[in-house]
Amino acid sequence: MKADHNEKEILRGLAANDRKAIETLYRDHFNMIQTLVINNNGSSEEAKDVFQEAMIVLYEKVRSGTFELNCQIKTYLYSVCRRLWLKRLQQLSRFSNTAETDEPLVPVDEDMDDHEKRNEEFEMMEKAISGLGEPCRSLLEAYYLQQQNMQEIAANFGYTNADNAKNQKYKCLMRLKKIFFTHYKNGNGDGGY
Repeated sequence: MKADHNEKEILRGLAANDRKAIETLYRDHFNMIQTLVINNNGSSEEAKDVFQEAMIVLYEKVRSGTFELNCQIKTYLYSVCRRLWLKRLQQLSRFSNTAETDEPLVPVDEDMDDHEKRNEEFEMMEKAISGLGEPCRSLLEAYYLQQQNMQEIAANFGYTNADNAKNQKYKCLMRLKKIFFTHYKNGNGDGGY
């Protein structure tokens, strides 16, 4: 079954971070997920966590630009949440075979694998950033997270001009890249940091 026009609009809204689209998804689908989790040894708080993670998976897919929804959003979210919840139950040794329902499911294994891989890479990057030290960490956060321009960074960090700040940012990025690829991507785990 193809997604209808309204659902495509909701997905476009989600990709654009439209608050109304996000609220619609929560309003229309959270109760179904809460019922799934509570009926399978979970709590309302755990349902919120699972639903939030499924929303991130859906958001990442629609932002990729290559996502083609071939079912209802409800079915996709339910399938992702079910997989996330079963995995969490197994981790917590609370696995129950009662997670079978009448809700249709779609295969989301590849989407979930991509999501889990991205999460692992973010965790590795966080560790690499924490090993970066100052002023590099603050400089990169100012540029990438706080979206300050080079003139602001030069003034805030005491560089003589924006070009010097840009050169320092480049050096910090190269250092971060070296830490990340040397210690984390090669499977060394904590890399000693």
